[in-house]
Amino acid sequence: MFPGASILRDTITMILAGGVGQRLFPLTAYRSKPAVPFGGKYRIVDFALSNCLNSGLRKIYILVQYKSDSLNQHIYEAWNIFNPELGEYIYSIPPQKKLNADWYLGTANAIYQNMNLFAGDKKSKWVLILSGDHIYKMDYMKMLQFHVDMKADLSISCINVPIEEASRFGVVETDAAHRIKGFMEKPKNPPEIPDNPGYAYVNMGVYVFNSGLLKEILSEMEDKGLPNLDFGQDVIPYMVKQGLKIIAYPFVDENKKNRPYWKDIGTLESYYEASMDLISVVPEFNLYDSDWPLRTYQYQFPPAKTVSHWGERIGRTLNSLICDGTIVSGGLIERSIIGANVRVNSYSYITDSIIMNNCNIGRNVKIRGAIIDKNVHIPPGTEIGFDPEKDKAKFSVSDTGIVVIPKNYVFET
Repeated sequence: MFPGASILRDTITMILAGGVGQRLFPLTAYRSKPAVPFGGKYRIVDFALSNCLNSGLRKIYILVQYKSDSLNQHIYEAWNIFNPELGEYIYSIPPQKKLNADWYLGTANAIYQNMNLFAGDKKSKWVLILSGDHIYKMDYMKMLQFHVDMKADLSISCINVPIEEASRFGVVETDAAHRIKGFMEKPKNPPEIPDNPGYAYVNMGVYVFNSGLLKEILSEMEDKGLPNLDFGQDVIPYMVKQGLKIIAYPFVDENKKNRPYWKDIGTLESYYEASMDLISVVPEFNLYDSDWPLRTYQYQFPPAKTVSHWGERIGRTLNSLICDGTIVSGGLIERSIIGANVRVNSYSYITDSIIMNNCNIGRNVKIRGAIIDKNVHIPPGTEIGFDPEKDKAKFSVSDTGIVVIPKNYVFET
């Protein structure tokens, strides 16, 4: 049994945060998927980083690639809290073509090109690999301890998913001792968990490798000319065939709900659905858990306020999340998430929508079922989300009718 502190000291965390997020366009027109705002004040990457902080992990590399300016700025402003003198750090690592002439070509290739970070001067015993675009609460220390106790070569965090839903994910096949016998990407007939019929183990994209073995496997596959770009498609199946000890770690959710919560927000629909859940009376994902604080950049804005006048000109917010600096002056907001420094002017009505930072909503504006990105000024009298044909002529509209207005959009005058 290794003391927990020793495990943490000998673990390096690598967060894959280069996702282009094509299915989230136009929210990803100016930023990568992990940098997309979520929950009013957070970025998607904040949830993996908050998990690291709450788990005691202080040695973190973030592998960036596509449109990384926004993400790099956020990391510097919100997460520059570690002390290098104590062996703590958080570094943003762009593609540098260290080993070949390519950018990062997949999850495993990104790690392969940066093996010097965990096998060079800053050696480690274990490498924790995370995705920077998932939302969940997890104590990684519990998984690291499990990995050490099981004497595993690789541990994969897995979540129970009903069989009828599992075909949308990467699924692992295990024996009764949680040892992985097979790995399949989006199988038509997912295998059941031996002691939990009706459910399958879905890969969460959270891996603990023995660092020496990880370097050995990636180098071996490269030398043999084997496909080695992606963990799920290439590396893990290869390790299974080699008979290595790969263990499924049953996900322990720190969200304190009966049903485990883990979201890969890959589409506008899933982004909107997960966002709207936050304003439920009892949301699936709890932002208000003082035992598992969520960190982000805190703008130096005053508190949000409503301004009331007379008659219908009353500033009201109902069943909504309202961030600092926002002023609701004689408008009505229902079931919506309003970012920081937003101004909602008189007689305007916003419902079932997400309004991001620094937007100005003019008088007599009506907005329904929309996502409005940062720095947008909505002219007085504009209606969004009420006439599908007009919306499609001007904006992006999802298959389910969500109207999306991109960052810095300028309305015609």
